[in-house]
Amino acid sequence: MPKAWILAGLFCLSAGALAATDLPAPARQDAFPIPSAESVLLGRDLFFDPILSGNRNISCGTCHHPALAGGDEMSLSIGEGGIGLGKERVPDPANLPRARVPRNAPALFNLGAAEFTTLFHDGRVQLDPNAPFGIRMPPDFPLERAAAGPLAAQAALPVTSHDEMAGQPGENEIADAVITGHVHGPDGAWAMLAARIAAIPEYRQRFAWLKGNDDPLHITDIGQVIGDFIAFEFRSVDSPFDAFLRGDDSALSNDQRRGMSLFYGKARCATCHSGLYQTDHGFHALGLPPIGPGKGHGPDGYADHGRAGVTGDRHDLYSFRTPSLRNVTITAPYGHNGAYAELEDIIRHHLDPLTWLAQYKVDKALLPKVETDIPDTAALDDFDEMLRIAMSVRLDPLALRDDEIQAINAFLAALEDPQAGRGRLGAPYNVPSGLPVDTGPMDHGTGTASSSY
Repeated sequence: MPKAWILAGLFCLSAGALAATDLPAPARQDAFPIPSAESVLLGRDLFFDPILSGNRNISCGTCHHPALAGGDEMSLSIGEGGIGLGKERVPDPANLPRARVPRNAPALFNLGAAEFTTLFHDGRVQLDPNAPFGIRMPPDFPLERAAAGPLAAQAALPVTSHDEMAGQPGENEIADAVITGHVHGPDGAWAMLAARIAAIPEYRQRFAWLKGNDDPLHITDIGQVIGDFIAFEFRSVDSPFDAFLRGDDSALSNDQRRGMSLFYGKARCATCHSGLYQTDHGFHALGLPPIGPGKGHGPDGYADHGRAGVTGDRHDLYSFRTPSLRNVTITAPYGHNGAYAELEDIIRHHLDPLTWLAQYKVDKALLPKVETDIPDTAALDDFDEMLRIAMSVRLDPLALRDDEIQAINAFLAALEDPQAGRGRLGAPYNVPSGLPVDTGPMDHGTGTASSSY
């Protein structure tokens, strides 16, 4: 048994003794894929290339940027129709966005690990032996070919979202195909995007080298390399907590050890935030305040029913996937809709969900001004909807002192991985399409990948 585990088992604080068996085993290399450098670098270019968006003006990296800890520093993203990056992103006067993206852009840490078999806040992409090619997708977007896993499969979805990357009907051929239900087949949106990439000689050649043949490029090929990049770029297993699990007794401060004891003990955080990455991969109703346009659920269309929107099961109403807490101190805002800009606020919400739901003010979120058809507070101002959310809560109130909350915060800081938190490669300065790249405030020397991989 590692020395750190023995120490943790004997370490007794006001929160009680922490048993060694409460802590996860250290990370294992074989839990992650080992993609080729060629695949990672190709995926990196496509991740940051606006060519995959309908209007050629936004990339995956716009909302999931390494310089911004894999997110975009907003509660709800300005996707299609925005210009700029992070907190500086604003509506484009020449092409105003129709709506905010209805859910927070989540961080991407460790999504390449084998245990991440369910993706998105509502779990709409999931390993399922009974689904086509073993991966369950939304009903209108089943896979056409086998994908390497959920991470590769999910990349095919944001490119078809009008508010995220596709653009609005009438603006481009991708958006027009999606709105008419033409996603699959040789004239579908996915095939159109693959043809865009194949029409660029450098991309076509690099895929031919990678695949070893000249078979027509498919959206799953694109998803595979993007998934390989995400798995490499955002692998996060070198935090002080990881060092402690590996046996370095000095890796955590006394405050962090105290917070760890509370996290795995009295505070009951690990009931849901369990395992090496602090997630049980399950779905829970926390009563988070409803902000933004919603997902089209409910009688007025501004509700977000969470997991129930996928399963149709009323027991799943307002339940959302437990996020990993890796690098959580640098990935604000928090919650499936980014309702809280401060980490301490969402911790306190967990301790007394009904009170915090009832007293919530939208200024606790980070919402750049956007004129949309549905007000940001539409659901929040609906008494009946708020009551339905409150009735779904399954968390019992829990009292913690201020100093205990601060200790938990200190432990969460021990989950920061400095290298993963800023990205291993970062954004390239240019991409084969020649379109502009959101490089962001990167700190990667020359910006080339050759010395970083």
